Amino acid sequence: MNELRVPALSGLLPEERGLAFLIVRRGLPLALAGISFVTAAMHAAGRGWWMLVGVGALAAAWPSFLRGQAYLRNRTAIMRQDSLWANAVLPLARRLGQEDAWILSFCGYNNQRVRAAFAGHRARRPLILLPHCIQMSRCKAGILDDLQACYDCGLCPVGDYMNAALLNRWEGRITNRSHKAYREAREYRPDLVVAVSCTDRLLKGLTKLPEIPCYVIPLALPHGMCVDTDFSVPHLFAAMEILVEPRRPSGEIQVLRPEGIA
Repeated sequence: MNELRVPALSGLLPEERGLAFLIVRRGLPLALAGISFVTAAMHAAGRGWWMLVGVGALAAAWPSFLRGQAYLRNRTAIMRQDSLWANAVLPLARRLGQEDAWILSFCGYNNQRVRAAFAGHRARRPLILLPHCIQMSRCKAGILDDLQACYDCGLCPVGDYMNAALLNRWEGRITNRSHKAYREAREYRPDLVVAVSCTDRLLKGLTKLPEIPCYVIPLALPHGMCVDTDFSVPHLFAAMEILVEPRRPSGEIQVLRPEGIA
């Protein structure tokens, strides 16, 4: 392999857009609670039931207010509830032609909370998950077995990621099946996953791994699903720089052992 390049790391994360999901996730329960309490105040008949509905609606909205360590401690339950909301509205969003926009809003909302949770302390055992389809379809490099087999030709994002992973000692996996990515994450037991995938797989991943904080980055599909896909490499670098504790002193290059990354 040629001498490692030093990729430029960006210190800025893009603005996350999760307002649409937040309006549904928090706004609907709060609206239901308000209607229930007003109805209970105006009508004596069934007041107890209306009060019960209002309290239940407030309880449903409460997890959306948790931040920081409270969010991390209760993440499994919170993500299971959030995923229920995301999947419940998904058929309607699909009928309206807004499926990707809805999933990206859910992902943006998730990313906002993950960023807030790691604002006070950085992750010490992160794991990067990348799909195999970011490699050029005609490329013969066996990066699934050894990332350093990459030719670093600059025609796909793998070379930039490889250089950054080796220089910064990032632990990562490139997989060709989503179930393998879930298995890798559970076996490695990271305190943060930074995952790149297409929108439907991001929703599935957040649903399947509620116990692990995940910062997600969507794929671009210039040639369709699973063929020569692309993603924002600066976005990945910025996420690792801001959310993850550095593993090497400034100016020092420590090459990761080949078996450390897949």
